[in-house]
Formats: sequence, C-alpha cells, structure tokens
Amino acid sequence: MKRLILASLLAFTPLSWALDPAGSQHLSNIQQRWAQIQYQVPQAQRASALEKLAADADAFTREQPQAAEAWIWHGIVTSSWAGATGGLGALGKVKAARASLEKALALDPNALQGSAYTSLGALYDQVPGWPIGFGDADKAEDMLRKALQLNPEGIDSNFFWGDHLYRQGRLSEARAALQKALLAPPRPGRELADQGRRGEIDALLKTIKEKQG
Repeated sequence: MKRLILASLLAFTPLSWALDPAGSQHLSNIQQRWAQIQYQVPQAQRASALEKLAADADAFTREQPQAAEAWIWHGIVTSSWAGATGGLGALGKVKAARASLEKALALDPNALQGSAYTSLGALYDQVPGWPIGFGDADKAEDMLRKALQLNPEGIDSNFFWGDHLYRQGRLSEARAALQKALLAPPRPGRELADQGRRGEIDALLKTIKEKQG
C-alpha cells in the first residue's frame, strides 16, 4: 500500500526523527523494490519476494524505531505480503500491518503526507469484518477522509478514496475521485509506482463504467 516524493521527508513533528541520508536511501530502496514486486513480478512469485522485502522493512524499523516513515512502509509491505499470500494465513500479517501503521500514527500522523491514514483505511476496507477480521467500512471512511485532508491531490489518497466509494456503491462519486487521482502530479523517483497505480485506476474506472451502463 504507498507513496511520496523524497523531498517531503524533511517535514516532521517533534515526536518524529528526520531520516539521515542513509535512512532516506533505505526508504527509497524499499519503495522501489515494493513497486517492482507489486507491478512487475508474476503473481506466483510475489508472496516470496514480499516476504524478503518484509524482512528488510522490519530491519528498517529496528534501525529507525522513532521514524514514522519506517513503520508506514513496514505496514505497507506487510499488508501487500498478506494480500499476495491470501487465505486465513494472511490474517496475522494484516494485524501486524495494522499495528505498524498505528505506531506510525502515534509517532507522526503527518509523515509521508498522511500515508499511514491511507494504508490503514485501505486495510479496514479490504480485510473481512468480524468475526474473521477487523474490517470496518466506517473506520475506513474516517481514515481515508483524514488522508485526503493531508494530501488532497495525491494519487494514492484519491485512489483508495475512490475504491472505498466503489465498495459502498457510490459509483458516481467513486468515478470523480478516481479521475482526480489520474490528475495527481508525478512523484519523482516513484515512476513505476505511479504507472502501476494508474493502471489500477483505469481498471476500476472501466468496471464502474460497465456497472453504470
């Protein structure tokens, strides 16, 4: 799940530690590898690749325990790993992802333009509800609205908001949000992630068009 240009890594609250150059490079490496796995690695190989990346993301949180960015990307990678794994075995992973994203919010809710809210909202939308999981459409909407407040023009914040609206049957609103996502400014260094996300947006817009006739 996630998601920002490196230039924005300098704006933190006092509760969060700014990443040094080595930490910023580690973050960039994780982001690039995630995009490559998510959008270029065949589905059958994706879970194994994400497992290795999750180990690296875990090491990043140990190196930078006060950096919200590290916890955000641990949550994103772990949730992606859960999605690639599927089945009941994924439940422990999505719970770990939620814990990482909540840790990031406790450290700095503004980090990476609110990416923790975006990713947590997506989790609440996509995980099954009680008694199997913790999915909750109302919590998803709350998280995704907060993400939009922090990043109103972002490709991810608008994509996941549009996906949420689609899941709620609000098709016209979903289409508008997704079209706004397509207008998001490019993220330097995140070209592959932007390309992959735009492909997902186009696919969902096609589905909405088919449903609306």
